[in-house]
Amino acid sequence: MTGPDGHPPDPGSWLLDRIDAREHFLTCQIEQTQAEIDTLTTRLSELSEQVEHLRISRKTLISLAEEDPAPTEPLAPPAVPDHPAYQQILTVFGEAGGSLRARDLAMALDLPLTRNDIQNLRAKLKRLVSRGILAETEPGLFTQPRP
Repeated sequence: MTGPDGHPPDPGSWLLDRIDAREHFLTCQIEQTQAEIDTLTTRLSELSEQVEHLRISRKTLISLAEEDPAPTEPLAPPAVPDHPAYQQILTVFGEAGGSLRARDLAMALDLPLTRNDIQNLRAKLKRLVSRGILAETEPGLFTQPRP
């Protein structure tokens, strides 16, 4: 084998070229491995943080479970407005046993089916919903909540 000038290559430079190529290859592998280590270190840190959060949650739950629960007073039933119309409405719901619309309730109460009367009845139903006495399961459909 001859060099570009026609003379045989210098064995020393050939070996140095091989060493340079090997050093470059190993340097690339080091950089790649360091990048993988950085990624794994970040992932390890994230996992350690998640485990620590679970440990804190466990300690909190155990300490809460060991505490003496404060005596709870039974909830008072929601206050029904004093007006007799509300008593009549609740009576009809008790007898119906299901969901009603304002128009159906007006018919059950023998009220006129005028737009104004139905709107007034709907307002009363909404007031009972806001107090937790009735529930509006879908727009315009009212029912007594289940205990």
